[in-house]
This record gives sequence, C-alpha cells and structure tokens, in this order.
Amino acid sequence: MNESSNLRQKAASGLFWSFSDLIANQGIQFVIQVILARLLLPEDFGLIGMITIFISLSTTFIDSGFSQALIREQDAKQEDFSTVFYFNLAMASALYLVLFFAAPLISDFFREPKLIEILRVLSLVLIINSFGIIQRVMLVRRIDFKTQTKISIVASVASGAAAVALAYFGLGVWSLVIRTLTMQFLVAFLLSVSNKWKPSLVFSMQSFKRLFRFGSRLLASGLLNTIYMNIYYVIIGRFFSATELGYFTNGKKLEEVASQAVSTSLQRVSYPVLSSIQKDEHRLRAGFSKIIRTSTFINFPIMVFLAAIAGPLIGLVFGEKWLPSIPYFQILCFAGMLFPLHAINLNILQVKGRSDLFLKLEIIKKAVFTAIIVVVLIMKLGIVGLLWGSVLNSYIAYLINAVYSKQMIAYSVKDQMADIMPSFLLSFVMGAVVFGVGFLVPGGDVIKLLVQTLVGFTAYVGLSKLFRIRELDTVRELLLSFLKKTK
Repeated sequence: MNESSNLRQKAASGLFWSFSDLIANQGIQFVIQVILARLLLPEDFGLIGMITIFISLSTTFIDSGFSQALIREQDAKQEDFSTVFYFNLAMASALYLVLFFAAPLISDFFREPKLIEILRVLSLVLIINSFGIIQRVMLVRRIDFKTQTKISIVASVASGAAAVALAYFGLGVWSLVIRTLTMQFLVAFLLSVSNKWKPSLVFSMQSFKRLFRFGSRLLASGLLNTIYMNIYYVIIGRFFSATELGYFTNGKKLEEVASQAVSTSLQRVSYPVLSSIQKDEHRLRAGFSKIIRTSTFINFPIMVFLAAIAGPLIGLVFGEKWLPSIPYFQILCFAGMLFPLHAINLNILQVKGRSDLFLKLEIIKKAVFTAIIVVVLIMKLGIVGLLWGSVLNSYIAYLINAVYSKQMIAYSVKDQMADIMPSFLLSFVMGAVVFGVGFLVPGGDVIKLLVQTLVGFTAYVGLSKLFRIRELDTVRELLLSFLKKTK
C-alpha cells in the first residue's frame, strides 16, 4: 500500500471514529440534557452559564497551545511530552487557587451569592483535566479516535446517569456540577489507563521554549477566541436574569450538538492529516478543498433544517417552559452554519506553522466582533440583537479567514465560495420548504416533525441529484464505509 492510500485509509478511519465519538457523545449528552431540562429550572442552567467563561479561559491557559504544537511536531520525544505534562499540571493547580479566591468577586459581579460555592467546586475540573491532556494528544497524533470514542461514551453515560439521579432527588444546580466533574474524571482516568504513558522525571527548558514559540501565539489567539465564544454568557448574565441566561444556554447547547459534531470531528482529523502532507502543495490544496466541500454539504442542511423545525422540536423535547428559547436557538443555528469553515481554514495556518498569522487574525476578528457588540448594546437591541450580531460576525470572520487560505495554499475566497455556494443555496431552499410544511401539516408536534424530516431529507437529496452535487457521492461512500466498520 502506497503512502497516499495509507494516509487516506487512516483519515477515513479517523473521521469515522471521530465522528462516531461526537455523535455518540453528543447524542448521549443531548438525551441527558433533555432529561435534566425537564427536571431542573432554566435558572439552574443559567448559574452554570455565568461561570462558563472562567472555566474555559483557565482551560485555554492550561493548554497554552502546547497540544497543537505537539501534534504538529513530527519527531516529538518523551522529554517533550513530560515537560508539557508538568506545565499543564502546575498551571491547572495555580489557576484553581486563583478561581477559589476570586469566587466572591465573581459572585458579586453577577449578583448571585450561590456562585461562590459552585465555582470553588466546579473549578476542580481544571486539575482533573490536566492529567488527560498529553494522553489525548498522543492518541490524536496516531489518528486513533476509536479509543477516545469508547472512553467518551462510558464517561458520558456514567456522568449523565449520576446527574439525572441527583436532579431527581432535588439537588438542582449541583447535579450539573457533579455531572461535569464525574465526566472529566472518568475521561482523564480512562485515557491514562488506555494509553499507558507515564511522564519522566524531567522538565526540559529547551523543549518548553521550542514548543512555546509556536504555542504562545495559539495561546493568545485561543484566549481571545475563548473570551468571545463565551462573552454572551457574561453579558446576558450581568444585564439580564439567570432565567434568561438559562434559555440562551439551553439553545446554545442544542445548537452545538449539531454544529460541533461536524466541525469538531473534521477539525480533529484534518489537522494531523493535513500536517502529514504539509510539504506537498498540490495534495494539500486538493485535500483542503475536498474537506471544505464535504463539511458544508453536511453541516449547512443540518443547521438550516434545525432552525426550520425549532418550534415543534423544542416544544416536544424540552417542554413548554423552554419555549422562550426557540428564537435564540434559531438564530444560533445560522451562526453555527459556518463553524466547520472557520475551523478548517484556521487549520491551514497551523499546518503551515503560521501561528503568528493565527494570532493576527484573531485580533482582527475580535475587533470586528467588539464593534458589533458595542453597537447592539448602545442601540439596546436586547438578547436577540446580540445573537443576530453573532451571525453577522460569523460571516465576516469566515471571509477574513478565507483571505489567508489564499496566501497559504493558493485557494482563494472566490474558489471557496464556488465550492460551498451550491450546498448553501440548496440548504435554504430545503429549509424554506420544511418551514412551510410546518404550517400546512395538521396534528401535534410529533406528526409535524416526522413529516418535516421526511420532506427535508427528500428535498435535499433530490435537489443534490438534480444539480449533480458531487459531494452526495462522497457522503454516500463515507456512510457505506461507516456501516462496514459498525459491522
């Protein structure tokens, strides 16, 4: 078997297990989310949403771009892994202490006394996660997502069951805290058992400096990205009620189940695969183009379809108390359409070792996003205005990312637009049909969802065949490959 065929086989296998991991994990998380949403109040989810940004920022600091640096490193040694492991653990411990003592200030900012104890307990997840970072990096380097899939499923089921039991017996928001801690503990423990790697008693400043040169720029861009990915939790939590934040949080979680299943799996697999062919410009461009076309062919119709069926979907699944989250979810779906494009375009910069451009892009995009947020707040457009601002920012950010892909691999914005436009247009045609059918079909939410799903699938596949969209064959081949592997 030649190198190209072997790489293609590893990529297909990696994509299968990565996608299976996210589908299974997100599917389990979704079921648990539904049960918890029926047992808990929107306010409980809002309280967790208020401290999400602090946990996320700390996680970014702990990694500091070292994971991506190690994945990209073609000849990483034991001392490299050991050095990063000790850095992760030390940083996690330091940040836990920072959050422990800062908890009263954070509580005062949001005017929620309950946050003190919640943050002090939930922050333990930082130390727990630090034990599994290197283990996961090693599996990603080997494009081994099968092991990660199994671990994620076990951790999701066990932590979810614990959370549901606690919520049923009236522990409220603490069921969400215990769920997170239990899941991350199981993931870190099982990764360590499966990978069987142990750090050496060595900390190499040479390794640290070499990896940090690449990772530091990713750290800075990661911090910016984390802040702005979670900024709405802060704004809504500060200026609106915990209940309103709960509606937003639930809508965001539901949107992420769909958008991240595609974008994250493709990003996780495409980065090590593209890194391995980074010196072959022709193969790199061809592979990048195929990933772009395939991801949008899958993600665009999913997100538009979910926006079209949001009314009956949320009413049926979560219940009447969550109906106010419908418009939030619909708008977030339109922003989530482009997540795979963001991720894959940024992968090229990392593959090429241009973490300096990665940081530059993040600064530009965040400046644009800040301007949008300021305008929305000045005009007092409320939560809906903030969400439409995120949609506008998503499209602007994609165009900025795509400009630099042209410089890296001669794949221009025009080329990308030509590749993604058929899927984009067909998705909105399908969405309009599905939305209209929702008004015409009599009966309850179950009947509407069944009919809308059948109509949406038939319309999209039929239009793809009519206009000879070649990604339909690619997806069919992937599905057949998936079915063979499941057998």
